[in-house]
Amino acid sequence: MTTLNIKEFLDKDEQKDLLRLLTAGSVDDGKSTLIGRLLFDSKKLYEDQLDALERDSKRMGNAGEHIDYALLLDGLKAEREQGITIDVAYRYFSTNNRKFIIADTPGHEQYTRNMITGGSTANLAIILVDARTGVITQTRRHTYLVSLLGIKHVVLAVNKMDLVNFDKQVFDTIVADYKQFVTPLNIPDVTCIPLSALDGDNVVEKSVRTPWYEGPSLLDFLENVPIDRDRNFEDFRFPVQYVLRPNLDFRGFCGKVASGIVHKGDTVMALPSRKTSKVKSIVTYDGELDFAFPPQCVTITLEDEIDVSRGEMLVHPDNLPLEDRNFETMLVWMDEEPMDTNKQFYIKHTTSTTRARVDSIRYKVNVNTMEQSSVDHLELNEIGRVIFTTGKELFFDSYQKNKQTGAFILIDPITNNTSAVGMIIDRVDAKDMLTEDALAVLNLQELGIGKEHYEAIEVVCKELIRQGVHVKCVTD
Repeated sequence: MTTLNIKEFLDKDEQKDLLRLLTAGSVDDGKSTLIGRLLFDSKKLYEDQLDALERDSKRMGNAGEHIDYALLLDGLKAEREQGITIDVAYRYFSTNNRKFIIADTPGHEQYTRNMITGGSTANLAIILVDARTGVITQTRRHTYLVSLLGIKHVVLAVNKMDLVNFDKQVFDTIVADYKQFVTPLNIPDVTCIPLSALDGDNVVEKSVRTPWYEGPSLLDFLENVPIDRDRNFEDFRFPVQYVLRPNLDFRGFCGKVASGIVHKGDTVMALPSRKTSKVKSIVTYDGELDFAFPPQCVTITLEDEIDVSRGEMLVHPDNLPLEDRNFETMLVWMDEEPMDTNKQFYIKHTTSTTRARVDSIRYKVNVNTMEQSSVDHLELNEIGRVIFTTGKELFFDSYQKNKQTGAFILIDPITNNTSAVGMIIDRVDAKDMLTEDALAVLNLQELGIGKEHYEAIEVVCKELIRQGVHVKCVTD
């Protein structure tokens, strides 16, 4: 291959888009086997990996006809001994059309938090069901979690069709059951594929054993499923991560474009100050851009000197996010220590960090039956609808509308553990809050403070607010 051809190949490879996907299903549905087969049949394994796979398969007692493809992913000793997946295993591979990152997530209910972690960045979910058992409780649980995470593309992979003699009637019944359940969850794209992960039927190539199936093979579908419009390109949100000041003549705001598109010359508003300016330049390591879009990391300079720092946000003035301290959310509890509703947590939302406390828990969701029940706290892997109050205003959108500005994590202030992850539903009016807000209000006139001191006090109040203390100064 000539130098020119190599350069063309590398340029083309760099321009491929990336599909992040997760697999979910009950224990022994064949998730790890399916991904292993996908890698094997698409010729994405090196010779030493193949040798190790054959050797490990014999060592684990699979010296018969089939290689144990699950061993490619189940790397922990406990996983191999029990034949289950515990940790989230990531695998990277690419084809001529697209790059892939696959997260193999556990099927056990006790590892729900692992599945949430693996699916938090996924564009697509492959949900496996065993053709012999069909849609079961775990299938519903995983589909509910996928819908909670806002994943727009779902593949129902009906595995082990070889054990039911590739019976079309069995497949059609499972598809009908699943679609009846999934319709209320509002997942926009659901595709059903019959396959045998062990034998490779409909995994990479169409199988001659399913002549009645007219759809694509799994890999063909993954290579062509459109994900370009899954991101929010309408609502410009630019959380400021860092203020770059290399010299006296340059002051730029660094960060990742969370959503929307910003052009050079656009009028933008800084939140919370609500001061406006125009975009002077959009700078990257490779030079200036005329416009930027998600998920690009850029530095934006403005024509005017505006006080903007980390944790604040640039937006278009005619398209503002919600701005509030009170909101309700779907919360997944991820800490082994149960929720203490009297504890103050740190909340990490975009680039902003502040204090947060639980106002109330509306209900807990039984992830197996979707039933709602009243509880006074959440425990590991439990999911509930929870109302929060934060120390300062956050700038957010609903998670369904904008994943990047609708998600957050809770951090335990003592252990520094990630206590929970949340998906914001909407803001909540202060009058609807269960507990009274301890809002510090300073009446400057009542305190006998003259107007000549207002400016200095405003600086102090801004710093308190930045640190998460909600304080309000009034003059009458």
